[in-house]
Amino acid sequence: MKSMNKIKNSGNVILIGMPGSGKSTSGVLLAKSLGLSFLDTDLLIQQQEGMLLQDIVDSAGFSDFIQIEENIISNLQASNSVISTGGSVVYGEKSMNRLKEIGTIVYLDVSFPEIMRRIQNISTRGIALKSGQSLENLYEERRPLYERYADITVSGDNKTIEELVTETAEKIQNNIF
Repeated sequence: MKSMNKIKNSGNVILIGMPGSGKSTSGVLLAKSLGLSFLDTDLLIQQQEGMLLQDIVDSAGFSDFIQIEENIISNLQASNSVISTGGSVVYGEKSMNRLKEIGTIVYLDVSFPEIMRRIQNISTRGIALKSGQSLENLYEERRPLYERYADITVSGDNKTIEELVTETAEKIQNNIF
């Protein structure tokens, strides 16, 4: 097995994708598998703001939430970590540039029907939707952004969490810069 020290830049693996794609769940297991630390930017946002994610989205609104997220990520200092990001991270160009600087970006690509199957709590989950936007519209809007920023893409459809983690780890190890 190749050394994880050779992952580009700071040795970080950054997970991007839709809510329900498995970023947080697989991220913890991936970090353990690779011997890395784990960070969740949604938790960092909640800690800084002192509120649950949905309350922040509801009170701040979409644009201000994206700005809060961008401020946290642009100041993120991490090394040798798996970093799970919020699904909306791809709206912040400054955020994505920072993440590209500090690690390898892995897109967990999950089909819309599978996202719908996994997400049962759309109204309370903390999903940054624009006014009147459906989850399907959000999916269609974000997908090209995830694809643009990804160094590696892993399909999450029809896989157990263990299979997703194994495939992600293998792709990372085979794609070391």
